[in-house]
Amino acid sequence: MSFILGYDPETLREKVNTAQCQERLDEIGEQRSLPALLERVWLLKVLGRADDALVISEQSVRVARMAGTRKDLLRARILHATIQQARGAYAAAEQELSTCAEEAEGQGWAGIAAFAYQHRGKVNFDAGELEDARRDFKRALFLRQDAGASDDQLESILLAIDTVERRRAAEAVAS
Repeated sequence: MSFILGYDPETLREKVNTAQCQERLDEIGEQRSLPALLERVWLLKVLGRADDALVISEQSVRVARMAGTRKDLLRARILHATIQQARGAYAAAEQELSTCAEEAEGQGWAGIAAFAYQHRGKVNFDAGELEDARRDFKRALFLRQDAGASDDQLESILLAIDTVERRRAAEAVAS
């Protein structure tokens, strides 16, 4: 079941079926496995409950650090950074995503690196740093293409690049 209905072309946020997301959140309940924690964080985030998501995301990072793999820890840290972004802590989110992207690339984990760059691009976009956002989205696109991603997997990145280009053009006209 896909909760994502698409992406808002102006904000780059996921458009979700909120009823399905809430139903899934209720299903997961208080499960403590790392996959359940990560899913809860994402569901809380897309439901606009960033403060609740922050508490669970901090817990997911601790669980990943204690019992997960390095990849698990990177995924948890990236998701935690997206919660920081949702709460407006752009500098902290950008720093965390940069560290995660560098580590993932150093390990040859293109998919995780692309995930980090794509989210860092969203942080830069929200912060009004359009050139940095564009650079991050292009890097994510390259990594995903290099890893053999499907067209569906590339769609959100291509939308993000297009949105940045349109915003840059609009700002150039306005100035």
